[in-house]
Amino acid sequence: MAESQPLSANPCGAEYLRAVLRSPVYEVAQVTPLQKMEKLSSRLSNTILVKREDRQPVHSFKLRGAYAMIASLNEEQKARGVITASAGNHAQGVALSATRLGIKSLIVMPLVTADIKVDAVRAFGGEAYLFGANFDEAKAKAIELAQAEGYTFVPPFDHPAVIAGQGTLAMELLQQDAHIDRVFVPVGGGGLAAGVAVLIKQLMPQIKVIAVEAEDSACLTAALQSGEPVDLPRVGLFAEGVAVKRIGDETFRLCQSHLDDIITVDSDAICAAMKDLFEDVRAIAEPSGALALAGMKKYIQRHNIQGERLAHVLSGANVNFHGLRYVSERCELGEQREALLAVTIPEKQGSFLNFCQLLGGRQVTEFNYRYADEKDACIFVGVRLTRGLQERAEIIGLLHGGGYKVVDLSDDEMAKLHVRYMVGGRPSKPLHERLYSFEFPEAPGALLKFLQTLGTHWNISLFHYRSHGTDYGRVLAAFELSEAEPRFEQHLTALGYDCHDETSNPSFRFFLAGN
Repeated sequence: MAESQPLSANPCGAEYLRAVLRSPVYEVAQVTPLQKMEKLSSRLSNTILVKREDRQPVHSFKLRGAYAMIASLNEEQKARGVITASAGNHAQGVALSATRLGIKSLIVMPLVTADIKVDAVRAFGGEAYLFGANFDEAKAKAIELAQAEGYTFVPPFDHPAVIAGQGTLAMELLQQDAHIDRVFVPVGGGGLAAGVAVLIKQLMPQIKVIAVEAEDSACLTAALQSGEPVDLPRVGLFAEGVAVKRIGDETFRLCQSHLDDIITVDSDAICAAMKDLFEDVRAIAEPSGALALAGMKKYIQRHNIQGERLAHVLSGANVNFHGLRYVSERCELGEQREALLAVTIPEKQGSFLNFCQLLGGRQVTEFNYRYADEKDACIFVGVRLTRGLQERAEIIGLLHGGGYKVVDLSDDEMAKLHVRYMVGGRPSKPLHERLYSFEFPEAPGALLKFLQTLGTHWNISLFHYRSHGTDYGRVLAAFELSEAEPRFEQHLTALGYDCHDETSNPSFRFFLAGN
């Protein structure tokens, strides 16, 4: 086993370089692939390379820093064991590292930590201790136990040994491709960004290192503006792997000195990057794992970069599977491929059809409506975009020109999170209506055919359609009908779509049907 000497409190660049070169991390970590993203490279007119840290044994780069620090402990420290606080990737990195070195590890995790993460720590040989309502309470308990029991506390980012361990990623990167122009690195507490930046600037300073932060947890940006680390009042939890309130002292010192630039991105951009990674290399990244790619895409657009070799770090893949539903909904917005609009149309037969015809063949991705009164109807509609913001403005202008009142909800967070699912309720007057579910091949013009066949003969009192990108589209629609409507049945047959009468469905009767 390789020996590892402890670093000084504030090592210089040369010390970090020596520590990286002598790092023992490969006793447990893997050399991860640097993979070209063919589709995205073509789309963005640059060579896009992804460093696949999701391929580590713990599916995250955190293993590098954890092992580097634990391996550097003296024999007395190793005999007493190590402790940390984490609900994520660092916890698994510490657990596996300690187990490989024959050391006891205790991981303090908040009480609300998902079972899958607790189970992962135990599977890697760590002892999971659930304590506290949040990370700060868990960390305070871990430090208390370290002092009382003699454990060595392994910080997630703010320690020279941890930073040097993360720097091994940059060494691999240069060995795999020495012609890179820029490297994009995600930032939470700054350990990875600091390690990558200090190593690259020692060896190939012409390569630009750009940090990427989530807008709702941009602790490095705040520190750079203040000239020192500061506490954020709150952090967003979507990209939980980088949800850090305060940048580390040592990581800030290195980032301030060695980073070339920094950029922030929102959650929708992260979702779009997660989709890019899946479509291009079939990687399912966690949100923080796709953060660097999201920043790269925004940086390319902002600075009009073309013809360069650009690398980004896919930093982790410990994704909550159920969170993918949210990602699927938001990725089109992140790519500016969908407009969400509230449109007021006349409450009369044929209005839906006239509205769709005015859109000029554009694909409608969502259509929500419930009868409210006899004069106007307010619909929630999604429209697929092929030319981004310019096309969104054109559509709004087109609808205004057609006499419709339009409100753009594409950037309205409440509309995207909640309102789109709450459109409807009970009608304001009793209706004689029947509810049908329809399934049809998802092809251009399918929705228009539906409206042309049924929408001009009977009043539609409820309508919901959402494109899910599958082979079949699904519509839920209610029609004002008398008890006997043979013509309606004839039109259903002519329509040729699979349909079912859902009028007796209990959820419809309970939440949506008129009294």
